[in-house]
Amino acid sequence: MAPPPPEAKPRTGSRRDALRDLRLLGGVAAVYTLVQLVAVLPGTGLGWDESVYVSQVSGQAPAAFFSAPRARGITFLVAPVTGLTSSVVVLRVYLALLSGAGLLVALWVWRRLLPTGTLALAGALFAGLWVSVLYGPQAMPNLWVAYGALIAVGCFLRAARDHGDRAALAGLGAGMLLAALMRPSDALWLALPLVAAASAVRSLRRPVLLLVIAAGGALGAAEWVAEAYVRYGGLLPRLRRASEIQGHLGWHPAFGDHVRALQGLTLCRPCDVPLRYPLAAVWWFALPVLAAYGVRVAVGTRQAAAVALPALAGLSLAAPYLLLIGYAAPRFLLPAYGLLALPTAVCLLRLAAFARPSRVLSAGLVLAVAAHLTVQFLVLDGVTARGRATHAAFGLLVADLRRQGVRPPCVVSGEEAVRIAFRAGCASRQVGGHDGSITRAELAAAARGRPVAVIVRGDAPPPAYAQGWRRHALPGLPGIADLRAYLGPAVGRRPSAGVSQPSP
Repeated sequence: MAPPPPEAKPRTGSRRDALRDLRLLGGVAAVYTLVQLVAVLPGTGLGWDESVYVSQVSGQAPAAFFSAPRARGITFLVAPVTGLTSSVVVLRVYLALLSGAGLLVALWVWRRLLPTGTLALAGALFAGLWVSVLYGPQAMPNLWVAYGALIAVGCFLRAARDHGDRAALAGLGAGMLLAALMRPSDALWLALPLVAAASAVRSLRRPVLLLVIAAGGALGAAEWVAEAYVRYGGLLPRLRRASEIQGHLGWHPAFGDHVRALQGLTLCRPCDVPLRYPLAAVWWFALPVLAAYGVRVAVGTRQAAAVALPALAGLSLAAPYLLLIGYAAPRFLLPAYGLLALPTAVCLLRLAAFARPSRVLSAGLVLAVAAHLTVQFLVLDGVTARGRATHAAFGLLVADLRRQGVRPPCVVSGEEAVRIAFRAGCASRQVGGHDGSITRAELAAAARGRPVAVIVRGDAPPPAYAQGWRRHALPGLPGIADLRAYLGPAVGRRPSAGVSQPSP
């Protein structure tokens, strides 16, 4: 007969219990931070999206164009560091430490709901994914949405169980605020299952929960909504523009895209690459099965809601990225992975209890976990190696532009303008596309008074406004072997006074 599922042990609130739990959960968070510092930190630079977010509060370069889908939560998070130093290493260390602390807090709020061993295993499962390690020290919002979701769901359940737990109510509001500050759309998908549970499940029905969910989400999204009226003329125009930039939201099942992206592609758009490493996606197909069994194990126990609700919320957060957006990035599903780690941990502990009497089954389970972690490490190693090569290639390209006279106050447009410009201390401006922020006439006028460089691929003709500008071959970038720069008439001489910087 199978052993019964472990029940959550009662919390005495003693200092000894708290210290024991802190050692276990803190150990998971500390290892997560250490792996980031060792595996991701050395030799990596800022990516394209990171450069946009960081440039908003960095003195290194003028702010890059901030498009409609973006929210400024991650910019606020990095501001204390980027306002003091332009060092990428310092920023990475700061975010690695902060993400480790965030994991600890996100697990800690569940101590009254699930056994500490289950929480530690769930944290290790989530932190052991290559995508979790990669984005821990990066200035990207998705990991912080995951933490906000874990905090919100855990505090929701605590507040529903104990009407006197005011700290849980505050945590629910804070979790919703964090998720909405980072990505307002994700906060909406997070709120849906919580509102449904608070409305339909008798044991979770508390009107104050609905009020706190709405207040936290609204407060977190307030800046995004206010900016919609200031820059786009209203909320609906911004939503329409965001949809356009994301490829027009609609029925776009992207399961295959996400599977291919797990090979180590940080963005798969368009995702027409072959699936060369199918083993990298085995865990992805196993995850919903394990999570579903974890929910089944918890049915009929006091843990039922604490296992079922995070599973439901995880599916809700995954839905728009799997069904409505026609491309993939592994980081999109981080909030879903964080929540699904809880029922998955319950499942694995049950399987371990089944396997314990048999050495063969126990060895098989250990080997399966070891193989999973090995695959995650190999994918992470490949991604970080490419990141270091890209960072070095951008360094050579920017150094070459500087030798040609492209120095602040300067403007870079065209291919990879955001990363090149931020690295060089220039403004990045595009004359069209999703990031259009300057007209051709304005860019041509700016080129008469300050250094302007337009970057094109080797087989592309120069823009009409750059006809007659000096042509210069550039060092290649990964995936772009042949690049050229067309350098404006002011390159190589001192910029004239009184030429205004193009507006962001």
